Amino acid sequence: MSYLNKQEGGSHYMQEIQPIEYTYKNKLGFIEGNIIKYITRHREKNGAEDIRKVIHYCELLLELEYNEK
Repeated sequence: MSYLNKQEGGSHYMQEIQPIEYTYKNKLGFIEGNIIKYITRHREKNGAEDIRKVIHYCELLLELEYNEK
């Protein structure tokens, strides 16, 4: 059994392509990985709250990678 098929907690993590797998295979960093995770699950989990998290992580990425505030 692949650990990609193992789940701890809610059904919002069971996607055809797991966000962690996409993040890993595309060599994305922590911030980008969180953006992928939250945008992928927003409809099944926390709705608008997850969208706000995506926006926050995008703002962090702009500041840390591009020195934009």
